[in-house]
Amino acid sequence: MAKNENKTKTDEHLKKEVVDTQEKLRVIRFGGAGSRSRNVKESRNLRREIARAKTELRARAISAAAQGEIAQAVKKA
Repeated sequence: MAKNENKTKTDEHLKKEVVDTQEKLRVIRFGGAGSRSRNVKESRNLRREIARAKTELRARAISAAAQGEIAQAVKKA
């Protein structure tokens, strides 16, 4: 997944992606308990995907809150 790919996705799609990726990570962690993982970097990449999606969701929330504050300030003036 490209780093900028999350900016074009909807909030619902990003939330679903976070849940799905967390489930994949859980399966990797507990499904392979006692056995060797074939792809060692896979869990790291999944954690990074989760972080990127959550970061984009948080940036959107902050942006929306800032827009709300600006709108309220304009109404008061």
